[in-house]
Formats: sequence, structure tokens, C-alpha cells
Amino acid sequence: MERVTESLKSKIMSAEQAAQLVKSGMSIGLSGFTSVGYPKAVPLALARSGHAKDLTVLVGAAVGDECDGALVRSGCMTRRFGHQTNGDLRKAINNGSVGFSDIHISHFPMNLNQQTLQAVDVAIVECVAISDEGIYLCASAGSADAAVRNARFVIAEVNTSVPMGIMGMHDIFEVGIPPHAKIISITKPDDRIGTAYVPCPPEKIAAVVMTDRLDPPQKFKPVTPATQKIGENVVNFLKGEIDAGRLPENPGPIQSGVGSVGNAVLSCLSASGFRGLSMYTEVMQDAALNLIDQGVFDFVSSSSVALAAENRDRFFGNIDFYREKIILRPQEISNHPEVVRRLGVIALNTPVEVDIYGNVNSTHQMGTKMLNGLGGSGDFARNARISIFATESTAKDGLISCIVPMVSHVDQTEHDVAVVITEQGIADLRWKTPVERAELLIENCAHPDYRPMLREYFEHALKTSPGKHTPHDLTQALSWHQKFIETGSMK
Repeated sequence: MERVTESLKSKIMSAEQAAQLVKSGMSIGLSGFTSVGYPKAVPLALARSGHAKDLTVLVGAAVGDECDGALVRSGCMTRRFGHQTNGDLRKAINNGSVGFSDIHISHFPMNLNQQTLQAVDVAIVECVAISDEGIYLCASAGSADAAVRNARFVIAEVNTSVPMGIMGMHDIFEVGIPPHAKIISITKPDDRIGTAYVPCPPEKIAAVVMTDRLDPPQKFKPVTPATQKIGENVVNFLKGEIDAGRLPENPGPIQSGVGSVGNAVLSCLSASGFRGLSMYTEVMQDAALNLIDQGVFDFVSSSSVALAAENRDRFFGNIDFYREKIILRPQEISNHPEVVRRLGVIALNTPVEVDIYGNVNSTHQMGTKMLNGLGGSGDFARNARISIFATESTAKDGLISCIVPMVSHVDQTEHDVAVVITEQGIADLRWKTPVERAELLIENCAHPDYRPMLREYFEHALKTSPGKHTPHDLTQALSWHQKFIETGSMK
């Protein structure tokens, strides 16, 4: 198969020509998920030209600097929706020059399909090939299908650096709009229910741009003694649940959020004795690729394959093997509550901070500054068989405690948090009263440097709080954050 079907070869043009199709005030839907499979040539051409201002950019998860960074620095982007990780974009969000609204990963395409925002003018999508039936995506799915479905016209970037062997790894399924939404008939992670391509009639494609620019490789912090211990604690918790008869020997699909803690936890599975496990997740990281090779994972369902350079080379070089072990789904499916609940997914996510009653902040620094966004943690936390939040007990070289009296911003409430794990230990919060949760989190998860301070606050709250169910002194509860803002340390 050729990368571009014959009927579309006449639409091949330069990135600069394609960029001229984008006009000021337009809403742009992009492909890409965790900086994988996003368009690069046309967004860069847009930024260089600068002719299109006041752009709204819609993308289900983070994309690279060629999109988020370049469009912000050029002054083209004024609104951005969906998870992001770019430093320049984050600064613009926090200084108010770019409007940003956070949203659950699974809700993002649903809202595009129901057109709760302005209509999508153009979808700019990176792919490996285009046929008369549709678009074959690169190493992610994300919200590309929703962007193409809802856009007035499509610009396709065909990336020749991605092997065509990735064709067939995707499983694109349209849920539809309530009350006529379809049942998602996935009962195990390797079920296929859709097409290998995003359906798109050729006449909807306005431009085809040929490119060979690779995604930047992922960069994760190396495993540290603390993250190694967190991973061991997670494995010990799972084995304890199996020994108690609350989980089967094969405990069910695992979901892991992106980052160094998630990678470390997955790495610990290789020495755990587990075999024949599976993943149902939104991002497949380096450790998961290794676990496939080791036989720990039989199968991985994801929305993106985000790898460091050497592992990406291995992935591309053995694409025929991995195509039988990995499915890439749209984020509306990878994160859909219906499927997460049915499969009994064990969810593992990383918070910014957890308070003594089990509420989680995943998005904000000191309550006001956006970091990256909610991502998919909420989709999995509320619907998982077991919802685990794992983090180091301190941050910034010990200047911040990640266990605090009250979180400065709430993303997941105590009702969605079953277990908290740090390098210090495990707090199983299931069926615990708020007072019992506080005692467990302080004694098992907080760093020893901060336990006396937390105990002092908790004992004070027990004495002075007008209600004894969830004791708080609201005047003092957030003073830890204020102290850090004023002095640079919570100590």
C-alpha cells in the first residue's frame, strides 16, 4: 500500500501552503497524546507565518513544543483545551494570556462530539498513511477520531519516519451520542471492536503534507531508592490482596499514569513473580514495553506508546511482533468508565499532594498554579476495582510534605481514593472513617520529618473542630501552603 491514496495525491502541498488554510479565530483539533503522534510541520508553519491569530487549540492530551510551545510564543493561541505539559504554555496559562479549562480525558471527545464548545474548523492530524476509507494514525490515537469527525476539513501530515507496520495496531470505535450511544463490547484488553483507521472521506481532506520529523523521545527520571520502594510497596499490597482472596492470582488489567513513579512501579513487577498480566491504560511507557518482552504482560491496551529513544527504536524495529501485543484506542474508549468498571482495572496514579482524609490534588501548585492538568486519573480513580495513588512522601528535596492537613486544590475526593502508597508505607483507606484515614496516612505514609507536625495539627483539630466526623481547623488547615509561599519550606 502507498502512503497516500491516488485520489489525494493532487492535494499534496507544502506545510506553508497548508497553514494558509487556517484563519484567525478558528478552532483547531489536533492529533497526539502524551507528545506522540502529533502534527509538527503545519503548526510550525503557522507559528512562523503568524497570520492566524486568536486560535483555539483542542487536543486530548499533551503535544510537543512544535504545537503548544511554538503557537504560544508566536501569539497565535489564545485558548487551549485538554491536558498539556509545555513550559511556555504553562506560563501563559498561569499569567492569564492563554485561557485554559481542564477536563477529564474520557469527557474531552464526548464534548467535541456533542459540540458543547464552538464547532471544530480544522483537524490537523499526523498519520502513517491515508486510504480512500480513512486515516491510519501514528503511535497514538487520543482524540484524533473526534477531531476528524467534527472538523469542517482536515489537514493530514503523513510522517514517513514512522513504519507502515504500525497499521493495524489501532482500534477506532465511535461510541455515538446519547441516547443512541453504543455499548462498548470490550470484555478483555485484547478485544477488537472497530477499524484500523479513522474513517474520513477523501473529499474532507483539504491538504496532505509529507514530513519525516520524529516525535521527541520521552524523558523520565531514573528509578531512585524512594521510587523503588514505592514500587515494592505496590507489589506487596497486590500480593496481600491476592493472599487475602480479594484479588485472583491474575489480578486484572493494570492502569498506570505517566511519570517516574509509574515507570518504577511497573519495573518492580518484573521481579515480582507475576506472569501473564495485562494492561488497560491510557499511556504505555518504557517499563511496559520491557514487561511485554519478559512475558509479565501478555497484552497492553493503550491510547499512546510513549517511549525513550532506545525503546522507540526497538518498538519500530520489531513492529510486527508488537502489533500482536498492543492495541491503540481513542481516549474515549481507553478511559471510558463503562470499560474500566467492567474489566476491574487496578488504577495507579500519582498525586501532587494528599491530605489526611484522602483527598487528592493532581493538578495545582499551591492551589493556584496549573501544572499539567487532570489527565485520565479521574476516569480511572472513580471506576477502578482498586484506586491507588502513589507518591514520594516529600518533594523539592524535603521542603514540601506530600501528605498535608488539607489539599490546596481538590481533583479526586476521598470517595475515589482507596489506597495511598509512599516509600514510607501503605494506607488502605477502604471502609475507614475520616479519623481512621487520618491516623493511617500520618503514621504509614507521611515522612518522619513531618509526622510530628501532622499529629499536632490533627490533635488540635480533634479538640477544636465543631464537627468531629472530619475534624479541621480551617484557619490552620492551609497554613502549610502559605508558609511555603512565604518561606520556601513547609518545615
